[in-house]
Order: sequence, then C-alpha cells, then structure tokens
Amino acid sequence: MTPLLAAHVVAALGAFLAFGFLGRVLARRIGQPGVVGEIAFGMLLGPAVLGLAGPGAQAVLLPADVLGPLRDLGHAGLVLFLVGVAHELRLDASRIRDRAVGWTALGTFVPSLAAGAAFGACLVRYGGPSLRGTAPTAAFVLLLATAMAVSAVPVLARVLADRGLTATRAGRLSLTSAALVDAVAWLLLAVVVGIATPGSNGMWSAVVVLVVGALAATVGRRLLKAPWAQRLCARRPWLITVVLGVCVLRAADGAESHGLTAIFGAFVVGLMIPPGSPHWDAPVRRVSTLGLWLVPVFFIATGLQVWRASGGIPWPVAIAATALAVVSKIGGGYAVSRLGGEERTEALRVAVMLNTRGLTEIVLLQVGYSAKVLTPGLYLALLVTAVVTTSMTGPLLSLMERHERAPAPGTTPGPSTPCLSTPCPSTPSPSTPG
Repeated sequence: MTPLLAAHVVAALGAFLAFGFLGRVLARRIGQPGVVGEIAFGMLLGPAVLGLAGPGAQAVLLPADVLGPLRDLGHAGLVLFLVGVAHELRLDASRIRDRAVGWTALGTFVPSLAAGAAFGACLVRYGGPSLRGTAPTAAFVLLLATAMAVSAVPVLARVLADRGLTATRAGRLSLTSAALVDAVAWLLLAVVVGIATPGSNGMWSAVVVLVVGALAATVGRRLLKAPWAQRLCARRPWLITVVLGVCVLRAADGAESHGLTAIFGAFVVGLMIPPGSPHWDAPVRRVSTLGLWLVPVFFIATGLQVWRASGGIPWPVAIAATALAVVSKIGGGYAVSRLGGEERTEALRVAVMLNTRGLTEIVLLQVGYSAKVLTPGLYLALLVTAVVTTSMTGPLLSLMERHERAPAPGTTPGPSTPCLSTPCPSTPSPSTPG
C-alpha cells in the first residue's frame, strides 16, 4: 500500500468513525440505543449522502482499493465486538429452572420462528428472483425464520440498564429468555451456512466445526479458570487484552475457512472466557469496546455495497416483514407468558422487551447476505425490520409506565388532604374571596 493510499484509507476511516459517532449521539438524544443511530446512519444515510453527491462521488471518495481495507477493518470490528456478546450469554442455572423462563423463551421463539418460516415460504412462491435469489429453499426459509425469532441481548441489556429494570423480575426474565433464544439461533445459523455452502460437504463441515468449537469452549473455560491463568490476567491485563484480540481474529479466520462464518470463531473464544471473573471481564470489555467503535465502519462499508447491488428498499416487503415480526414476537410472547402464569402487565412488558432485535439480527442478516442466501433488496427490507423493532422498545416501555401511573377513571389525581372537621367546609369557588 502506497503512502498516498494509506493516507486516503486513514482519512476515510476518520470520516466513517465520525459519522457513526454522530448517529450514536443523535439516537441517544431522542432516547434510542446508540446502535440504532449507527445502523441508520451507516446502512441508510451514508449511501444516500454519496448518492446525492453524484454518480461518480464514490469512485473518487471511496474507490475499491480504499473501500476494501475499510470493509475488512469493519468486519474485524464486528468479530471483536461479538466476543463480548458471547461472554454476556451467561445462563444462570437457577434462573433456567424457573418455570416462567421456559414459557417465556418458548413464547418468544416458536411463534416468531413459525412466522418467519411462513414469510420465507411466501417469498419462495411469490417473491420473484429479486427477492428470492438462488439459495437453497431450506437455507432461505430457515434463515428468515431464525432472523425473525432472535432478540438482541446486548441492546436489551443496555435498555434495561438505562431504565433501571435490570434487577426487576421482568428484566431478568427477558434477558435470560433472550440468551436461551439466541443460543439456539446461532446453532440454526450454522445449519443455514452449512446448507448454503456449495458442495456436498458444507453441512458436515459445519457440524464438525460446531462440535470441535463446543469442546474447545468447554476445555478452554476450565483452563482459564485455573489459578495460574487468573494470576497472569491480573498481573498483565493489557498483554492478555492483546493476546485475546489476536486469538479472536485467528479463530474467526479458522471458522470461515472451514465452511462457517467468522462469528462462530469469535463466539467460541467468548464462551471460553470464565463468566463472573473480574480479572477476565476487563480484557473482554476492552476488546469488545474496540470492536464496538469499529462497527460503524462495517455498517457504512456494507451499506455502500448493498445499495450499489440493489434497486433500493422494497417497502411493501419491509412493511410486511416488520408487521409480522412485531405481531409474532409481542403477541406470541404475551400469550405464552400468560399461559405460564405471568400477570398481564408483566407478560406484556417482557414481550415488548424481547421484541428488541438490534445488532443480533443485523449479524444474522449479514451472514445470510455473505453466504448469498439473501438478495440485496431483501437484506435492506429486513434491515428496516431490525431498526424499527429495536426503536419501538423504549417508547413502548415509556407508554406502559405512563399508563400504570395514570389514575383510574373516577379518581382524583394527586394526594388529598383529609378533612378533620365536621361538617367539612366546601371548596370555595373562584369568585369567593379568601
């Protein structure tokens, strides 16, 4: 890479990071998670700005030899961020034994999975080549079903923390259920990638890598729990951070070379880190934070690529997918939670929380797009679904809180002063002096 080209890449990187920071700040100003602004600015507004600048603007500002390194850097950032996501999937055994968790996870997963599968089947029959593509039918339908069923654990955790709901029953129930659902979703995504991989060995390679990854995560967690590993991590935290980042990138590359997507390598490393250890939590947080800062680069680079290959967002499909996603997730979660014994308000609150899809669905969609399961137009339509369902969570929770604080019909709001005299004097009219 020549010095001039390197300077061009650095300047473009600075512009991408500034663009992502602006989106994050604006989103938080209006009470939305920062990732909503990053997605909207990166995937939608970034390409739109370059489009307004003229048809030759991208060729001048972001030629292929500049956009390529940025795309790789954004992909690396996404992989580093997902280590923290995997590390946060801590399934407390005492919570899993709670009967309500099983009902809630079932209610948020099965109806959404069925709705996504039905949506995929409709697109197979009526979608046409621009939406259907050429992917195997099983991979196409299963990916849509999985993407519609997930909940975003990192974004949900941030929303709950901002509202002080993390320690509530609804908060614990929603986070544990979301972790269970996402654990199953990542396994289904491995099946999708295996089916979509050209050749007859794609599925078997995916299964082998998953088994090896599960064994590596189990053995690695035992090793990293050892006292010598804890002492080393406490004495050399920055060295451990660098080593962890390198291991994540190598594991991601190894998973991709064996027929899976890079995120599985990151997940294996994240699951190896012992949960609840203050010595290990700090390096994981640093690596994940670095990835989080680079995620807007991934959004913008991917957005430019997708917009160039598509004819824009197919809005009827986006609206239909969003409506189906909301109804199946909130409606199904509420109904099954009620069957599990939850009260109406708590069941509805948990269902609204689990409707948050956020970055988790974006990652699934990106994997499907990279594996050529999704077409560019359908990718953008489902991206709208992810943004809208994530943006709904905060306003819906606020609406529920206002409804709970509102006085019942026929009652007087506010505290009243008891009358101590008999008979009680009537309240003077505005025309009465004194």
